[in-house]
Amino acid sequence: MQFAHITIFVKNKEVEMINFSKMHGAGNDFIVVRAEDINGIDYCVLAKKVCDRHFGIGADGLMVVEESEKYDIKMSYYNSDGSVGEMCGNGIRCFSKFVYEKNIVKKENILVDTLAGVKKIELTIDGNGKVEKILVDMGKPEIKAKAVPVITDKETFINEVIKIEDLSVKVSSILMGVPHTVIFVDEIKEKEVYEIGAKIEKHNIYPQNTNVNFVEIVNRGFIKVDTWERGAGKTLACGTGVCSSVYIAYLLNHVDKRVNVNVPGGKMTIYINNDDEVFMEGTANFICDGKFFCKENY
Repeated sequence: MQFAHITIFVKNKEVEMINFSKMHGAGNDFIVVRAEDINGIDYCVLAKKVCDRHFGIGADGLMVVEESEKYDIKMSYYNSDGSVGEMCGNGIRCFSKFVYEKNIVKKENILVDTLAGVKKIELTIDGNGKVEKILVDMGKPEIKAKAVPVITDKETFINEVIKIEDLSVKVSSILMGVPHTVIFVDEIKEKEVYEIGAKIEKHNIYPQNTNVNFVEIVNRGFIKVDTWERGAGKTLACGTGVCSSVYIAYLLNHVDKRVNVNVPGGKMTIYINNDDEVFMEGTANFICDGKFFCKENY
């Protein structure tokens, strides 16, 4: 169902009704809006309002559907704290399902413009014309420390020890469109994700902060990942985090090139090809469509 853009007055104050969809990929939830429906509202401010789980709709991030000058469509992504995200793995699966099923881009192979570069999407469509699975070409991660970025005199920052107060933690950091840091543990403990993840996110060696992934290796084809996301906190899934975790595990010879991954919100499969490019396959789901009342002056 398509909604018209409406302006109403409540208690003598102008309020805009913004059309939105709420979606999730493996429990990582997002608000998706079209640029034409938000009438020039600041995206960063809007993200903080709609993502608030008490005073807004509630989500890990906001995605805005925009026209692209070069590719099929453009995805602008904002974390729940209003900060800009270069890209989001679970988000781009939801985004791709949205633009296909809302008849914005009616193609099974889509090129999505992001701040992390163009992403190639391959959709699997079921017999009812719905998107069943999404395969995302995530590209080749960058392992040079300067690219992540990490403040260090080392060329890469793989299997390095950092200090968090009186605790020493072995970490590996790469750029998977966004900065990610991976920690291998014998068993994932939620308390450590909250306590250690929050501190590493804003550690002074990461000038742009970092996402933090806790990884439990089950076998060479199966791992578990729990992520503390930069600008969002602990989430039920992180697509770029899962890709980063598999890639670093592969570099360190813990896993093979095809890995099934369990996250708190669901499952994904990650592939690494012979050129070290990473592919992510998973699902995306609509939760609801609706209207959000947003004050014009805020």
